[in-house]
Amino acid sequence: MAGMNENPNGGAPVAESRPPLTAALTGAELQRWYWTLEELTALARAMGVARSGGKTVLTARLVAALDGLPLPAAPARRRPAAAQLAGPVDGDTVIPPGQRCSQVLRTYFVEAIGPGFHFDAFMRDFIARSAGRSLADAVAHWHATRPDAARPREIAEQFEFNRFTVAWHRRNPAGTRAQAREAWFAHRALPRTPAGG
Repeated sequence: MAGMNENPNGGAPVAESRPPLTAALTGAELQRWYWTLEELTALARAMGVARSGGKTVLTARLVAALDGLPLPAAPARRRPAAAQLAGPVDGDTVIPPGQRCSQVLRTYFVEAIGPGFHFDAFMRDFIARSAGRSLADAVAHWHATRPDAARPREIAEQFEFNRFTVAWHRRNPAGTRAQAREAWFAHRALPRTPAGG
């Protein structure tokens, strides 16, 4: 059973408890437990490890540092901000390189598509990768991707709380938000993998 160790004196297994988050951990032990980004950032600061990047990147960096291994390559630096579209825009407006999902675009898309418009993964990706295409192309892309957007999507691994609560509510459809949070706190107090596994 996860979170339990054999009792050396016989009898019922002994529950494991999460160790303190210090530089004395091994990388494997760090990965066995749930840590918040805030906790990982504090450890990185204490160890002199770069704190940039998301939780997944930071965890990989800390695992390497704790195990005395070379640190993973730093993520590429962001390019300087490119010029962004300013209103008014229309369907013939061309998306420039480096365009962000801005309020100017949101206003245009709400007018062109309707109040149900939002920047989902499909539209964010289109805007990021479609320099030289028009906003009319983006509207067509929105409509073409609605069947895919309606399908349930796997929640990315770094969003552990969201993944857990969605799965918990599937198993407990009548459960309350408070019960889900209580279950989350109990879940995150357990190791992710058995010792040595």
